[in-house]
Amino acid sequence: MAVRCGIVGLPNVGKSTIFNALTNYPFCTIEPNQGVVAVNDPRLDALAALLRPKRTVPAVMEFLDIAGLVKGASKGEGLGNQFLGHIRQVEAVAHVVRCFIDDDITHVHDRVDPVRDIQIIETELMLSDLASLEKRHKSMVQKARFGDKDSKALLTLFETLMAGLDAGVPVRRQKLTDADQLAVRELFLLTAKPLMYVCNVSEDEVAAAQRPGEHPLVDAVRTIAQEEGAGLVAICGAIESEIAELNAEERRAFLADLNLEESGLDRLVRSAYNLLGLMTYFTAGPQEVRAWTIPQSSSAYDAAGAIHSDFQRGFIRAEVIAYKDYIASGGELGAKEKGLLRVEGRDYPVVDGDVMHFRFNV
Repeated sequence: MAVRCGIVGLPNVGKSTIFNALTNYPFCTIEPNQGVVAVNDPRLDALAALLRPKRTVPAVMEFLDIAGLVKGASKGEGLGNQFLGHIRQVEAVAHVVRCFIDDDITHVHDRVDPVRDIQIIETELMLSDLASLEKRHKSMVQKARFGDKDSKALLTLFETLMAGLDAGVPVRRQKLTDADQLAVRELFLLTAKPLMYVCNVSEDEVAAAQRPGEHPLVDAVRTIAQEEGAGLVAICGAIESEIAELNAEERRAFLADLNLEESGLDRLVRSAYNLLGLMTYFTAGPQEVRAWTIPQSSSAYDAAGAIHSDFQRGFIRAEVIAYKDYIASGGELGAKEKGLLRVEGRDYPVVDGDVMHFRFNV
């Protein structure tokens, strides 16, 4: 599954700079830029180095760069309704917040204030959700009056959501039952989507921004993220632009000079995976080594379906080797000889990093 992440923010916060660095995709101001990025996973590299397959296929993440939102976007300011509609397509939202001061780059509200910027974007998203619910609420009231049971149940949910939004609480922070959360997924509400904050900092502050207490602007966003249970990544758009032009060896040296262990993209992707509750398993052989993205707590049956519906429909068993055992044993044959290959049924709970082979019959 390709994870889709929408990048939003006010104008001039560095949003498109970060997107272009991550995806090397052309800039566009009206239609959302869309780019697919390979997910860097050292485990996939290790499997490929061991097996030397004809093809290595990483997991991917899809980014959508949504043109800068402005105050009043929910009412159509700055073509806001069009851009807000694009956000409904994604599974997660990355809100880029400007946390750097540069007199040469004008801030749309004259001064850098990440807390205010977050409140502006959040307000516009909540107003858009409220308008969407109010529009559908009217027709639902009529259906409920005529005895439609489904409409009566949804009517209560709608009124709960609307009251929360009216009080300034985004849907993701409202206390909903599991059943209500399932129903909310079908509404494609903007503030129901998992959110992470991406703090765009200056090049000389990127290392300090990773450590709480050393960057006041990032710390202000970090406090909000902790209160909301949101993700947070501090990166430098300028650095990511430079990294995008380097080969693997140059990249490692460049990051080491900055006292960074990994790029902003890698941290952003990992944060998105955690936010969405995702994990990775692998299929490995002489023809292909591939990473597959699935939800945490997936069963072997679910994992088989990620490859093809035929694998799921004709599922017989899964042959499973833990990643560390696979590497330590030199591959599948060595793992078999050591008794480390397990045969599992359809209900087996897949563990992140499992190397799997499916037997099926259709």
